[in-house]
Amino acid sequence: MTNYPTPPFSPQQQPMPGTTAAMDPMPDHGEKSYRGAGRLRGLRAVITGGDSGIGRAVAIAYAREGADLLISYLNEHEDAEETAKWVRDAGRKCVTVPGDIQSSAHCRDIVERAVRELGGLDILVNNAAHQASFSDIGEISDEEWELTFRVNLHAMFYLAKAAVPHMKAGGAIINTASINSDAPNPSLLAYATSKGAIQNFTAGLAQMLANREIRVNAVAPGPIWTPLIPSTLPEKAVRDFGLQVPMKRPGQPAELQTAYVMLADPFSSFLSGATIAVTGGKPIL
Repeated sequence: MTNYPTPPFSPQQQPMPGTTAAMDPMPDHGEKSYRGAGRLRGLRAVITGGDSGIGRAVAIAYAREGADLLISYLNEHEDAEETAKWVRDAGRKCVTVPGDIQSSAHCRDIVERAVRELGGLDILVNNAAHQASFSDIGEISDEEWELTFRVNLHAMFYLAKAAVPHMKAGGAIINTASINSDAPNPSLLAYATSKGAIQNFTAGLAQMLANREIRVNAVAPGPIWTPLIPSTLPEKAVRDFGLQVPMKRPGQPAELQTAYVMLADPFSSFLSGATIAVTGGKPIL
């Protein structure tokens, strides 16, 4: 059993993309709870959006399982350094790379730096995302729609395309989809649409790479308490965040760690093309 915070939450709007330190309550990334067992010992991973939220939780888990990491993030330097500290405290190497993954050149540079500075690449976690809320389609600018797809979907293609030539049999690509892939929130039209495309991309790429024995899977989180929430949702939605699922609370980033570790674990060698739903009891069928 857990004793995680439940709504209502206090008012706490933030500018995008948000910071961990300004959140109340603070998210749990498994800093005190996650115990590794060497399941990823000697492997090298890239995690986009690794500065905070789900990305930080995955970084902590992977480091404690024995992996060296490259953390990609936009410009949240303080959060990124906090994540790197936890990775290094686990005795693993952590390379931090700021920059905008909308750029295909930057995505290629991320992979090249991982190969150069970590000595190779075994795991790619496509986790970074952009979202914004709108009540009417007329409020969504062309630029906002294109930005959402460039960050959420195009970057996955650029990164996977760059990473695959460096991956050996047993490599893993893990994409962060969403409960919105199957149950789209109309106020997150662009985001939800991109997440549906990510699930399709995952299924197709898994089949394309099966003959190379590179596995491709997705995790579909439900409502998770990260800086994206107070920086992109209206005040009432933040206050009631998590009530929309049967557990009546948001998940914590730490509660996704085991899913991402399982999908990266070489022992999951027959698991590909799957979407793992971590949704607080709301089915994805």
